Amino acid sequence: MKRACLVLALAVEMMCTVGGWAQKDAAGCKDSPILTRFPGSYIAACEKKADDAYDFPIKNKPKLHLEGALETITYQYPRTASLPQVARNINTALRNAGYSIEFESGNGAVVTAHMGKTYVLVQIDWGLSYSETILTQTQLKQEVVADAAALSSGLTKNGHMVVNGILFDTAKAELKPESKTALEQISKMLKQDPKMKVYVVGHTDNVGVLASNMDLSKRRSAAVVQALTSQYGVAADRLAPFGDGPYAPVASNDTEDGRSLNRRVELVKQ
Repeated sequence: MKRACLVLALAVEMMCTVGGWAQKDAAGCKDSPILTRFPGSYIAACEKKADDAYDFPIKNKPKLHLEGALETITYQYPRTASLPQVARNINTALRNAGYSIEFESGNGAVVTAHMGKTYVLVQIDWGLSYSETILTQTQLKQEVVADAAALSSGLTKNGHMVVNGILFDTAKAELKPESKTALEQISKMLKQDPKMKVYVVGHTDNVGVLASNMDLSKRRSAAVVQALTSQYGVAADRLAPFGDGPYAPVASNDTEDGRSLNRRVELVKQ
């Protein structure tokens, strides 16, 4: 009896694999947060990263390079379905959900859709699989900062140095806790060179009202000076805050990548 049950179980397993019956999803994988799966499909693989980048195809333009939280889900769809059928269902669902179609191949097997800060690329192939690559733009962490030696070298060579890792919430001038490492390195550099004095210059992008950007850049530079003097023991006469607003961009403000580079704190040698 046990032998018969074992043979039956093996036969059922083979039928599920060969015949295309629904299989179990890959361990740890969940359905797309955007679309339900095509009926009869299962998740073959998935990957999720909180901080990554991806190039999305865009109609009549170079690929759009975006950074943010990235998730990829690969589905295996049933043999009874055709590629045009799967493509039609998925693409219609995206449009009905309010997504703008930024790119679509001739047979609809490759589609880039967009809503707000979320982009999704759907790719369907004749091998009975389709994938969703979903990126949600986020304010990414600056986890690497220049050390004291690099800051000193940059100031000596160029007279100024952008300090990565000094972070603020949008439209606010309060330093975020993650700024600690960068502040420590500025303090260390100044203590190693007691004669050095610097301007601490705040910069913004050009989004919004000029007067507000000027005020924000001044308050942010003052916050950095305040932290260095009160928390790290740097003498106040070695630091001078200055707000330059949007007047000294290092990149075009026409793109988010450019605006991100323009929002910065810079040290300038006095």
